[in-house]
Amino acid sequence: MGNLKQRWGIQSNLQFAIIFVVFAITGSASAWLSKPFCFWLGIIKEDLEFWFTPVRLLLIFPIYQVLLVLIGFLFGQYKFFWAFEKKMLKRMGFGFMFKD
Repeated sequence: MGNLKQRWGIQSNLQFAIIFVVFAITGSASAWLSKPFCFWLGIIKEDLEFWFTPVRLLLIFPIYQVLLVLIGFLFGQYKFFWAFEKKMLKRMGFGFMFKD
């Protein structure tokens, strides 16, 4: 736990707990929200069969990214989660989107 706190630059155990709560809420919320998004986009299991799960996972990814920053903001951890998002997106090849 100490190594992770140091690597993330976390100051207290409370901040550490809040960050893990945000990750948990975001994961659950993005999975829950993907169902109505799939329905709205016309993505249904009967049509896609095997491909439904991979397509739904691809849909969950951007929902998760937006919710992570939003829920992090609501819990007072916007700075941490925005830095986390930028670092992750840069590693995925989207570094051109940020002018740091």
